Amino acid sequence: MKFLVLSDIHGSSESLEKALASFENKVDSIILLGDYLNHGPRNPLPQGWDTKRTAELLNERKEKLICVRGNCDSEVDEMMLTFPCLNAYSTIALPTAKGIRRIFLHHGHLYDRTKLSSWLPKGSIVLSGHTHVTLMEEENGLFYFNPGSISLPKCEEGKTCGILEVETENGKIKIGLYSIEGKLIREMAVIP
Repeated sequence: MKFLVLSDIHGSSESLEKALASFENKVDSIILLGDYLNHGPRNPLPQGWDTKRTAELLNERKEKLICVRGNCDSEVDEMMLTFPCLNAYSTIALPTAKGIRRIFLHHGHLYDRTKLSSWLPKGSIVLSGHTHVTLMEEENGLFYFNPGSISLPKCEEGKTCGILEVETENGKIKIGLYSIEGKLIREMAVIP
């Protein structure tokens, strides 16, 4: 199973369209890690800012979406979206040949690593956004991935997203960081 992992769209339909064009036909589901429409008071307007078009693009794909709320998301945003997006976190339990693999999704502004390590079993994958800075690392048996931002990056990699690939037959999991145009930047294998 393959997931496209997007975060911090901030209303940029232009960036969302590029990411979808690069990856949508290669994945089974799309994980959204928050900050869908609003650019937030600390951010400039992103290039291609069009909240109505962004909402349309997301609404057209609602059957494929797994979502959590970002710090810039509110009830007003959910009024434009035809899917629930205001949960603070979500989890995915994926059966593999090596057992269940837990994936914890959150935006990144509410739960710190101390809390997560007390909640989650070793081997869990934690997906978050919020910082607009990419991150791929393992710490204390948990695997952390932040795909950065597709619209307002604050890191040298630029506008980025991720692919989470799970091979259920053998339990292998790969996480790839990509430019929104489809270029692989780096990968991490998650060890069962």
